[in-house]
Amino acid sequence: MIAVLQRVSQSQIHVDQELIASIEQGLMVLVGIEKNDQQEQMDKFIHKVLNYRIFVDNEDKMNLNLQQINGGLLLIPQFTLAADTNKGLRPSFSQCETPSAARLKFAELLDKTRQIYPTTQSGKFGADMKVSLINDGPVTFTFQFK
Repeated sequence: MIAVLQRVSQSQIHVDQELIASIEQGLMVLVGIEKNDQQEQMDKFIHKVLNYRIFVDNEDKMNLNLQQINGGLLLIPQFTLAADTNKGLRPSFSQCETPSAARLKFAELLDKTRQIYPTTQSGKFGADMKVSLINDGPVTFTFQFK
């Protein structure tokens, strides 16, 4: 599982010109599901996203996590994150989970995250999403959960 985590002032997703998700201060996370991703990777992902300390405290230091600031969380499925870009000029998607299995795994990840952080919002799997954000900082981190 691969994730790109961005600290945002706000983020929105539109599908077919309809607003389907919107958050204010918080995290927008792009999620790529790879073959062999299981419960262990999901658990690591959820723990990291909810507890990673990238919000500033009163001393302007990154010491607070998403839960401590009661921020928004927006999870966005993004197939292309799992692409292999090491060879040539065209990505290989051989490491990506199949769409049907990835859909189920993303839904499970979303359900598990919402059990812990109920206000979690998400993009729509397989849709042509228009994602907008104001990156706060900018602060962006990438994670690979193996």
